Amino acid sequence: MVLTEAAAGMVPSNEPAVSAAEEEMEDDVISSGAALEAFSESAETRALLGSLPAVHGERAAREMAEERFRVIMDKYQEQPHLLDPHLEWMMNSLLDLVQDEASPPALMHLAFKFLYVITKVRGYKVFLRLFPHEVADVQSVLDMFTGQNPKDHKTWETRYMLLLWLSVTCLIPFDFSRFDGNLPTQSGETRIPIMDRILQIAKSYLVVSDKARDAAAVLVSKLIIRPDVKQRKMASFLDWSLCTLANSSFQTIDGVIAMDGMLQALAQIFKHGKREDCLPYANTVLQCLDGCRLPESNQTLLRKLGVKLVQRLGLTFLKPKVATWRYQRGCRSLTANLQLSALGKREQKLLSDNLTSDVDEDYDVPEGVESVIEQLLVGLKDKDTVVRWSAAKGIGRIAGRLPKELADEVVGSVLDCFSFQETDKAWHGGCLALAELGRRGLLLPSRLSEVVTVILKALTYEEKRGACSVGANVRDAACYVCWAFARAYEPQEMTPFVTAISSALIIAAIFDRNVNCRRAASAAFQENVGRQGTFPHGIDILTTADYFAVGNISNCFLVISVFIAGFQEYTKPMIDHLVSMKINHWDLAIRELSAKALHNLTPQEPEYIATHVFPALLLMTLSPDLHTRHGAILSCAEITYALYKLASQRNRPVTDYLDEKAVQSVKQIHQQLYDRHLYRGLGGELMRQAVCILIKKLLLSRIPFKGDTVIDGWLWLIHDTLRSLQLVSTHSRQQIKEAAVSALATLCSEYYMKESGEADSAIERLIPQYLAELQSPEEMTRCGFSSALGALPRFFLRGHLQQVLIGLRRVTCISPKDVSFAEARRDGLKAISRICQTVGVKAEGPSDEVVCKENISEIYSALLDCMNDYTTDSRGDVGAWVREAAMTSLMDLTLLLAQTEPVLIEAQICERVMCCIAQQACEKIDRFRAHAARVFLTLLHFDSPPIPHVPNRRELESLFPRSDVASVNWNAPSQAFPLITQLLGLPTYRYHILLGLAVSVGGLTESTVKHSTQSLFEYMKGIQKDAQVLESFSGTLLKVFEDNLLNDRVSISLLKMLDQLLANGCFEIFTSEENHPFCVKLLALCKEEIRNSKDIQKLRSSIAVLCGMVQFNGDVRKKVLLQLFLLLGHPFPVIRKTTASEVYEMVLTYSDLVDANVLDEVMSVLSDTVWDAELPVVRGHRNHLCDLLGVPRPQLVPKPAPGS
Repeated sequence: MVLTEAAAGMVPSNEPAVSAAEEEMEDDVISSGAALEAFSESAETRALLGSLPAVHGERAAREMAEERFRVIMDKYQEQPHLLDPHLEWMMNSLLDLVQDEASPPALMHLAFKFLYVITKVRGYKVFLRLFPHEVADVQSVLDMFTGQNPKDHKTWETRYMLLLWLSVTCLIPFDFSRFDGNLPTQSGETRIPIMDRILQIAKSYLVVSDKARDAAAVLVSKLIIRPDVKQRKMASFLDWSLCTLANSSFQTIDGVIAMDGMLQALAQIFKHGKREDCLPYANTVLQCLDGCRLPESNQTLLRKLGVKLVQRLGLTFLKPKVATWRYQRGCRSLTANLQLSALGKREQKLLSDNLTSDVDEDYDVPEGVESVIEQLLVGLKDKDTVVRWSAAKGIGRIAGRLPKELADEVVGSVLDCFSFQETDKAWHGGCLALAELGRRGLLLPSRLSEVVTVILKALTYEEKRGACSVGANVRDAACYVCWAFARAYEPQEMTPFVTAISSALIIAAIFDRNVNCRRAASAAFQENVGRQGTFPHGIDILTTADYFAVGNISNCFLVISVFIAGFQEYTKPMIDHLVSMKINHWDLAIRELSAKALHNLTPQEPEYIATHVFPALLLMTLSPDLHTRHGAILSCAEITYALYKLASQRNRPVTDYLDEKAVQSVKQIHQQLYDRHLYRGLGGELMRQAVCILIKKLLLSRIPFKGDTVIDGWLWLIHDTLRSLQLVSTHSRQQIKEAAVSALATLCSEYYMKESGEADSAIERLIPQYLAELQSPEEMTRCGFSSALGALPRFFLRGHLQQVLIGLRRVTCISPKDVSFAEARRDGLKAISRICQTVGVKAEGPSDEVVCKENISEIYSALLDCMNDYTTDSRGDVGAWVREAAMTSLMDLTLLLAQTEPVLIEAQICERVMCCIAQQACEKIDRFRAHAARVFLTLLHFDSPPIPHVPNRRELESLFPRSDVASVNWNAPSQAFPLITQLLGLPTYRYHILLGLAVSVGGLTESTVKHSTQSLFEYMKGIQKDAQVLESFSGTLLKVFEDNLLNDRVSISLLKMLDQLLANGCFEIFTSEENHPFCVKLLALCKEEIRNSKDIQKLRSSIAVLCGMVQFNGDVRKKVLLQLFLLLGHPFPVIRKTTASEVYEMVLTYSDLVDANVLDEVMSVLSDTVWDAELPVVRGHRNHLCDLLGVPRPQLVPKPAPGS
């Protein structure tokens, strides 16, 4: 709720424009969370303030002190009252620095900056009272202004605080003219009176662009209303401000700033000034304000200030009094209520008469009031909330001073906002105004029936705009009205409306799309339960539908709604609301949740649902509106299934609830949509999905459709949907495919199975049709029919299993024409896995019916082959989807075999499965690496029974203890790589781990490269002194390189990894032996890899590896240098420059490489040669280097003649 402004400081007025009683009425209960109990940083703050003289000169220390102080203060933004006991000493500490003449300007500005931070948190009105305001302070504060530069934007806090301080000194009860006689004068200068100096300062700062403008408005309000100033300066100041206002335009920045300052100053003056002083000028100000045409401005702040000033003028026109006709529920104060209850009725009446002693006189309302009310009513429809809120408060304040008849007319005008011709802004402003009128007692019980009617409409107000809707603010404000009414009226006044309001609030609390509205409705319901005590089952509902529970929309629709529907008063209103407002909602998620909610609510009122709701939904399935049609079909499906479950509990068919007409109507939904061509276009996506869900639910409900032609129509729809998935938008494709496949699985299970459990003869034409579709040129068609085959029931697959597996295996194979069909391969793998689960395992069973020893190797082969799918396209590594599905399928199949026929798990198959998954567990994509690790550990730790033939099981269990790995975040490279690289110590896994690590170490992602490299070096550190283990490791590394020659995905990353290993001396033990086989083989592989290559990245990586290989001794070093010199003459200038730079570093690193006599010349040639010059010139310098290093000059090979 919004807290209204409270008057601050001393106001020398006996009759303010806004009475204290009215200001009190605006203060409502402040509900702040009691997270903090006291200002716990008091000692630290003292130390911080005490350190300012020491740190103000150092920029870093000063900024740290400022930041720390802001952090401390910001903690108390929501509970600023905790600072109150400490405000005085904090202010005194800072003002001592300000008033000390020895303080440098920088320290003074810093102190004021700290003062501003405190003011920002606690509010300037509270802070004003603490400023020193003795006579001596007037001159000292004015003197401080002499050194201020209004254009210095770094020190605006100083000017802001000085203006506030000056405004307090204006409250001293002495005439300012007394100060003028003591002012010293210099010869030839005219003395300026104190009053004029303050007024000049205020005027100058009313037009600045920083926050000092706000403080200047406060200063003006304190100054102008002084008795001595108002006689001489009030008229001239108002004239100046109105002229400035009239001459400024809100089309320019300077104009906006000037208008803002003037409006703030005028609003403050008319708020704090005496009515008799302000009244003579009110009409003139109102006319000037009308001429400014502020409602046309696009500046929110100007429109808000305009509304604020208008309401202040209205309050000035009207005499300050509390209306005797207002509705009074009782005193706001609990103490006063207790005193009243202790008195007799006679004393209560006397006390009441004293409280409302002002008689409701029939006086003429000034002409300006009508204009004021009209402008406030326009403000209720403003496009910005702050303006509407200010207008609503103004309506409430002014209505409290009007005669009963006129106030009632105002209420009628506010109710006009609730027309369906008005925008959501008008509805929102109207709700705020009604809440204000209600809580002030200005909305009499006679108007309640009319008001409650519009508020109930506002609680469900929603207006569609394009792809979304507006109205959440209206519904939130309507909840606020209900909250305010709970506090404003006696229970007997609200009794006629309890049923309607309670149901509406419950509906908003659990079915509103917006979480803020749900929480607001829950709070309003709670307030009514506590204040009124007449809401049925209020306490029971509140314990379930509290503020936190209604935060989750699924929980609201599917769980809380069922509980509340158990109370008969709310059941039908909830169902009716879902049918009328939610199943036709623009948001797909709301329609789906509404249908599920109707399913859950059906057991509460089955008769009402079947006889009233279901027929209405059937009519809505023919609606021209797409959303209505979609929601109605989903609801019909869910309700039918819910009624079936109810009937089956009594061993009765669903037709006990649904009559023949309803059954026939629901059967015809598909045909009617087909006849009207509603399966086409964008709307067709929703219709296909909804009807597929309808088909599934109708079949599960056992409605008698045997032999009905509608089955053929349903089957056509499912097939056509699966066949045309490529026409469906990407974001809804998966959902529609799953709905169609699910419908097909249910249709096959319920319709095509004979009573004997065998398949219907129609099966013979379906499976060949599906297998033919697997070869479709459309990827999505393959996806759809792969999933369809995977969903078929067991009796359907009997006798066709081998045929189906062959067809699906073809889908999972990569061929040149369908290399990019990664999603089809993924769905094919999922289908194979699902079929294996469906048909079961029997070692000696027929291969056409079950998974057995004849087909298990083929199934494993299909799954393992897909572990090498690294297809990439414009979407990135789409092969990762296939690998993920392959890992999941391998896990499911292996666990199935372990539980049923472990004999079918061969040792070599199990080894290959574990190695391939381990490889994926150290690759570069976090999500797939984590999935692989989870699969690996699931297979390792499965013990029901344990999976046979897991290689190195004992070592693995010690490396990955069950208790430790459960807490590992495998998505985090820092946690995953140190664990998975331990597998390098197991020869069985080493090849695959190195293959995976190569991709990660040579990758692009910084965190992956960093932690994979660190983990690899940690392992190498442990083996680089052990020649035998290092020989084995290097042999495996070369094998990985050899197997992936010219495979850029691996080879480039592998070259980067080799560069790291060579640069870090991991193979130093090999350098003692001349022509070590590792170096010889590595050189041969590098030469083969870069032969005729034009890949810049690969060539650069190979240069780094070749430079690292120079550390090996023997003839191989000359061969390595020859390769490097060949690259110095490469056709690409960037390669020549890179090679020269790398060779330069190499010569510096390996001092024994070049003879000391020629070292300087070699370095000079490498550094001084322009390597991106013409090739003949470059090759001359290159050949000179060859001579210096004793390496044979490379010979140019003549190109073969064309046609030779």
